[in-house]
Amino acid sequence: MKRRFQIVAVALAFGFALSGCGNDSGQSNGSASAGSTKSSKSGKERGMNMQEAAERSDAMLDAVLKEIDPEVQWAHGPTTTGSCDVTRRRTVMTIVSAERRQNFLNQVEKFWRESDYRIKAKNNDKEFPAVYAQTKAGFGISVSFRGKGQAFFEADSPCVKESKVAAPAAKPNGPAYEGVYPLPRPNVHSDYWSTGAS
Repeated sequence: MKRRFQIVAVALAFGFALSGCGNDSGQSNGSASAGSTKSSKSGKERGMNMQEAAERSDAMLDAVLKEIDPEVQWAHGPTTTGSCDVTRRRTVMTIVSAERRQNFLNQVEKFWRESDYRIKAKNNDKEFPAVYAQTKAGFGISVSFRGKGQAFFEADSPCVKESKVAAPAAKPNGPAYEGVYPLPRPNVHSDYWSTGAS
């Protein structure tokens, strides 16, 4: 009887140890809140480094910019790194008038919701609106309007393994402004997006 109890105890301990391994595929296997808590740490657990996180952020930014119709012109903003995270930025060079900003944000938010991103917050300010979202893998992404109606996109990684980070590979669809900081204010007119802009 004592021997049987020891075997059962070892089997249970082994089972608990295996259950702690988790699911590295990035798929949700529990409640939404539990999944997001696990996934916010998953980059490091899966071995993702800062370069790979930057490339994932670039892909997220590429995807949302392709969804904006009519197309807007954009340029790369600065890349910044922390001790274990990286932020990629895109700056919209097309003038988006005050009366078109909500439509712009609606397109972005719709795409993020369809991509299964969680909308974390919205700023409904008429002049400087913004939308903030997060992926199941713990990446944050946002779009915000600032001075002169310029739209800025940012994608932030969760904590990942430290590594060197190369410049983005994607080519802007207008001037690159390499070595220029800060970037100019929006200067590209669009018959649709710039309607009503002074």
